[in-house]
Amino acid sequence: MQGVSVIIPTFNRAEKLVRAVSSALSQSAPPAEVIVVDDGSTDHTKSALAPLIHRITYVRHRENRGVSAARNTGLRRSGAEFIAFLDSDDHWVEDKLAVQTRFFRRHPDAVACQTEEIWIRGGRRVNPKKKHKKPSGDIFSASLKLCLVSPSAVMLRRSLLDEVGLFDESLPACEDYDLWLRIGCRYPIHLIPEYLVVKEGGAPDQLSARYPGMDRFRIRAMVKLLKTAPLSERQRRAATEKLALKCRIYGNGCLKRGKTEEGRYYLNLPADMKDIDKCV
Repeated sequence: MQGVSVIIPTFNRAEKLVRAVSSALSQSAPPAEVIVVDDGSTDHTKSALAPLIHRITYVRHRENRGVSAARNTGLRRSGAEFIAFLDSDDHWVEDKLAVQTRFFRRHPDAVACQTEEIWIRGGRRVNPKKKHKKPSGDIFSASLKLCLVSPSAVMLRRSLLDEVGLFDESLPACEDYDLWLRIGCRYPIHLIPEYLVVKEGGAPDQLSARYPGMDRFRIRAMVKLLKTAPLSERQRRAATEKLALKCRIYGNGCLKRGKTEEGRYYLNLPADMKDIDKCV
């Protein structure tokens, strides 16, 4: 199928979800399909979608399985050449899909691109900090520190996910950080310098609020990367150094919070990480 499959995972965000879906359906270059995966919502999500239900594919999990499982369900149901994700608390400017599909036509070797975002916190526009500035091209080393790709801003060729795999459902958070590293160690992720996503943050239902101490999930992602990904020597060295640093920071944080056993575990990981199979 030509065009773009839009995948929107959601859990108990009925009103914001309607806004997200409407922004996808109102694109100047309409998507081939919009797939909403309701991850076991207990609010009025389905009835809120009723006016739009004939224009989308609606899939519901019987229970809440997490955002990775929801996105993967959408991916398995989708069929278009390109994939675009949209978080249910974000929404798109009307030319978002048109700009990105045009980019792929002009750059047939590209497999992934993202756009800039307008950040909203507490109903007000804010400027991202310098550390959140999105790089373009070879972003692997920069992405080891923190996630520099936004799911709502990215578009991927479907063939890319056939190669690197889907979202890791064992990670309750930082699942996108894990995927971008698996992609970034293999291919450039290009930045289109246009603000085409409105990204809301700071709400209590976001994963960053639900899972404090997010570095433990980033550590797991980096260990898996070192075990399984086709890293160059430069990439392996960068990942090993960043992993050791995150382990020290997270381990010391655990000790300060009284989690002595967990803190000692991370602090006692091999300093050079050569015995990586014993880590995490």
